[in-house]
Amino acid sequence: MSDEPTAPSFRSDVTVELVRSAAADSDVIWAARVSTAGEQSLEALQQDPEKSKGLINFLMRDRHGTPFEHNSMTFFISAPIFVFREFHRHRSGWSYNEESGRYRELQPVFYVPGEERKLVQEGRPGKYEFHEGTPEQHRTTTAAMEAAYVESYARYQEMLAAGVAREVARAVLPVGLFSSMYATCNSRSLMHFLSLRTRRENSAVPSFPQREIEMVAEQMEEQWARLMPLTHAAFEKHGRVAP
Repeated sequence: MSDEPTAPSFRSDVTVELVRSAAADSDVIWAARVSTAGEQSLEALQQDPEKSKGLINFLMRDRHGTPFEHNSMTFFISAPIFVFREFHRHRSGWSYNEESGRYRELQPVFYVPGEERKLVQEGRPGKYEFHEGTPEQHRTTTAAMEAAYVESYARYQEMLAAGVAREVARAVLPVGLFSSMYATCNSRSLMHFLSLRTRRENSAVPSFPQREIEMVAEQMEEQWARLMPLTHAAFEKHGRVAP
């Protein structure tokens, strides 16, 4: 532990970086064509995927999902712990490795909602609506969060200085603390994630994600769309439903 602990800092954004990928629209094509062409399906590796746009749309429309699994993307994500609590509910087709509060001293970076974050919740479960908060509500929220974060991190540092194990001391830290992880998925598992964690008017099935995980999902979708533009376009065209 350092002699002078780092002062707490606060942020309202998230970080999503694509660190490794083996994903292209052609991966969908050769994986699908093995059904009818056998070993000759390998010829699709050298073909222009644009010529097979219709095949990708057919697979998406009729929900033939397995051809969308033969690719891989790894993202580095930095976000509040409460985002990762929701994220880890996505298990099929995902692999995760997150930083450990047992093995390293956790850094004092905490989440506070930005001014654009809607604060007021109305309605009943399943039909919640969120509305803009007043300037006073934003000031109250920011002040309360920052005060709680500063106090909890001070107590964390106090226990570490007294020789208490990191795995015990971390219990006082809130879920607004930023953590980081690697998340690896294929396009089919990512589409399922996006169908639930983004809210779009063209979605066949409405979704009502918490804004903070939607911020992560939006950045992941933007980077995936550059890798597999035909697959992403088909996903959009057919109601943002995972095949």
